[in-house]
Amino acid sequence: MKTYDIIVIGSGGGSKITTPASKLGYKVAIIEKDSLGGTCLNRGCIPSKMLIYPADVTHEIRDAHKFNIDVPTEVSTDFASLVSRVTETITKESDSIIPLYEKNPNIDYYRGKATFVSNKVVAVNGDDLTADKIFIAVGSRPMIPNIPGLAGTPYITSTEALRNTVLPKKMLVLGAGYIAVELGHAYASFGCEVHFLVRSTFLRREDRDIRQEFDRVFSTRHHVHREVTLSSVSYTQNQFHIMIKDKQGKEKILDADAFLIAAGVVPNSGQLGLENTDVTLNDKGFIKVDDQLQTGANGVYALGDCIGNYLFRHSVNFEGEYLMKTLFVEKSDKPISYPPVPHAVFTLPQIAGVGKTEDELEQEGGEYVVGLNAYKDSAMGMARLSDHGFVKILVDKKLRRLLGAHIIGDEASDMIHVLIAFMTANATVDDLLSMIYIHPALPEIVRNAARKAKAALDQT
Repeated sequence: MKTYDIIVIGSGGGSKITTPASKLGYKVAIIEKDSLGGTCLNRGCIPSKMLIYPADVTHEIRDAHKFNIDVPTEVSTDFASLVSRVTETITKESDSIIPLYEKNPNIDYYRGKATFVSNKVVAVNGDDLTADKIFIAVGSRPMIPNIPGLAGTPYITSTEALRNTVLPKKMLVLGAGYIAVELGHAYASFGCEVHFLVRSTFLRREDRDIRQEFDRVFSTRHHVHREVTLSSVSYTQNQFHIMIKDKQGKEKILDADAFLIAAGVVPNSGQLGLENTDVTLNDKGFIKVDDQLQTGANGVYALGDCIGNYLFRHSVNFEGEYLMKTLFVEKSDKPISYPPVPHAVFTLPQIAGVGKTEDELEQEGGEYVVGLNAYKDSAMGMARLSDHGFVKILVDKKLRRLLGAHIIGDEASDMIHVLIAFMTANATVDDLLSMIYIHPALPEIVRNAARKAKAALDQT
């Protein structure tokens, strides 16, 4: 038995504990079965944005004619070189972590699969490890639906899509969430004919006005098959043949040379031998934790995608920092309290949001007002010839505080930060209007939305 102060399972969000704890003098074992850095670095946020940004650039080039700029009729991409560059960069970044661990006398790195033997004993590569505190940060993986004929075909998930060096001529995408629309947008930008198979609606968790605007704009650029289910999948002569059924029960076959499954994720919690412990799962397989992120086993904590609170790298970073602070730095029983947790969807058009949606506020019965301002109704929107996009803020009628904010349009993921800051500070719409905005910059659209919300408040 090898004894440590801390065992961390998973090197993505778990990195917020591994190195910081080692610097405080704790002896740490880090266990990782895949490449170091977790999903975000190797299979998620970072490589996808390295692919999506060039896709955005190609759109800017193609749209340059509307600014009276002559551009080639065809914009081509060296797709193989682009993907190879992304893969090489990510691999180098992941490999750079190993020497850092090897140089650290307080860290032992185990490359292998962790299996719980009991509450405080973890087996890896034939060794049994134990520690006073164990942290599970094993993330999630793509969910593969049970479709007749799918097994055994060369379908791809986001993992393969980010490292595939051959651009398909035609690709079918199963899914309508952020992974589907991000990767579908990227592949389409590089010249692939992309078809989306959508069961209900795109981005169903977004605010309803955001969903409507996104659907309107996105559907003009892509092939969308709405309200369909998949009956079967087959693969012959390098072609997928996918039988889809619409809501009237009518069936038809779609052919393509690539099939991307982006139908959601499932936690990796089922691969840890947790049945040998007091750690319990909910009905979706996520690890149950209390308000201090402790599982049913004393001294065993979980964070990140595998607990299902929020499926973002920035949220697991917050959880890791909370655990470091309360367990090792300022040691307290203070429960975790999440500030407003933002998100963004890096597709075209780009989306960002924080706080409540209007749908949620209606369900809660709260009294609120809406301030909405379009990109085109701003100086910078005029300069950019914006034909879509808006900022929408939701304000409490009595307290005048920001309850939610949602943006669709250029640089939404940057624009949202001023609203994240004000919401985190429990600010009012009046506070939002007390600052000076640079003219003519895009955040003036935020100000204009706030002005409309204030006008609505002042009339009540």
